[in-house]
Amino acid sequence: MPDLLVGPMLRHVDDTSASVWVETSEPCEVTVGLGGGRSTERTFTVHGHHYAIVDAEGAGEYTVELDGRPVWPVEGFPPSRVRPLAELGTVVFGSCRTSVPHDDAHESVHGPDVLRGYGLRLMAGEDPPSLLLFLGDQVYADEPSPEMIDFIRARRRDGPDEIVDFEEYAELYRQAWTEPVVRWVLSTVPTAMIFDDHDVRDDWNTSDVWRRQMAAVQWWPSRVVSALGAYWIYQHLGNLSPSERKADPTLAAIRAADADGAVILDAFAKRADEDPPSTRWSYARDIGGTRLIMLDTRCARSLEPGRRRMIDDEEWSWFTDLATGGVDHLLIGSSVPVFLPSGIFDVESWSEAVAGGVWGRRAAVWGEKVRQGLDLEHWGAFRRSFDDLGRLLVDVAAGRRGRAPATIVLLSGDVHYSYLAAAGPASADLDAARIYQAVCSPIRNPLSRTLRFANVVASFGVAGVAGAILARLARLPRRSFRWKITDGPWFPNALAALDLDGRSAVVRWYAARPDFGETVRVRLAP
Repeated sequence: MPDLLVGPMLRHVDDTSASVWVETSEPCEVTVGLGGGRSTERTFTVHGHHYAIVDAEGAGEYTVELDGRPVWPVEGFPPSRVRPLAELGTVVFGSCRTSVPHDDAHESVHGPDVLRGYGLRLMAGEDPPSLLLFLGDQVYADEPSPEMIDFIRARRRDGPDEIVDFEEYAELYRQAWTEPVVRWVLSTVPTAMIFDDHDVRDDWNTSDVWRRQMAAVQWWPSRVVSALGAYWIYQHLGNLSPSERKADPTLAAIRAADADGAVILDAFAKRADEDPPSTRWSYARDIGGTRLIMLDTRCARSLEPGRRRMIDDEEWSWFTDLATGGVDHLLIGSSVPVFLPSGIFDVESWSEAVAGGVWGRRAAVWGEKVRQGLDLEHWGAFRRSFDDLGRLLVDVAAGRRGRAPATIVLLSGDVHYSYLAAAGPASADLDAARIYQAVCSPIRNPLSRTLRFANVVASFGVAGVAGAILARLARLPRRSFRWKITDGPWFPNALAALDLDGRSAVVRWYAARPDFGETVRVRLAP
């Protein structure tokens, strides 16, 4: 008798339909009852695991059956609902969530789980958001919890205490998404996601040197193939619309396979890692007057020395076609922030120049060690891409690519603190900015007090002076784009909410504390 292992997860929702994703214990027929209708899909199998994503028409409460047996909703929780998504109202976003128990011992290290706390508020009657946006590090494959390490050691004695194959990834996602309150939240609020490094491994695709170093690690080929294959199933498929999924050749091939589709998925994932332009993980959605573009800033990197790009040429062309005006709000999801504290930005640009040979070969070796050791891998470490992006954003904000949006908001995570920055060309009045960077990190993985202090000193103190000096010594071009951090940083676990209403926009942060109260509210547009 089949059971639900993970899910149901409410993924892509529009004004008429909804996509419900599940993992089941056995092959079966999965039926979603919604709006008086019933939609059924047969599971497909990969690496011995069974999945389905069911597209249903309608709105209201929904149910899930496996081979005709009701399995959702469950007793003790409110019904899960589909709410038509014709306009984007509130977008709740964040990144970096570890999956450990919620007892005092774990909370003393990992802090409260803000996603779970938010779920309790929704269960108590708070209005749900239009969309939950997860901006990376949904799972930590390189820093597994003690429970995950127990699972690893029970099935193998050799290899690292990290995830190395698909079976371990499947368990990692199960542990992340089946805590009862979190599971209910994911069943009733639509979600969109993109990966960051810890979904695969810390510093993933920092440089060509990093890739060569990892290629020499015995278990790495299995790890990266499993990571991308699991991401495709657990996160990426639900980002797509029904029509985009229908056109996906990998999904079609796996569904058509008579048996397990592991060979098909692994070949796809291997190609995605070795030839990034072969696969587009980025995606975009127009929801009412808002355009959301989610960028892959990890797998799509071009790392060839002298030609480094945060996004390769094919992906950049796709992005520039979509990054236009003619919308009320343009939202751009980038797992790594674009506008860091200016000193850190300069240090990252300097590290790229030195590792690229501006001070000679010996300094390049040292520069690469600094780059990897200090995690200097954000947009500042891909200076050409940053400059190109800055020019594009200025053009959109100035109305040179269609009617100017009221706001352009870059949504990011990764850095384990939260803040708001305003940005514009060198001559801009940043108190009247249209371009913003809103960062929310972590959902559950706080820095220690020592590391918080070190980050404040490094990011907002020492780096400001050191970065400017190093930039000059490396003969870096002057920036034609400027920004300032207007609010923050804040270090507690948090979720943020972007409220959109016509051409007005307000961003709020909620910190992890007993009353889950609002920490700060900033109006971006009237």
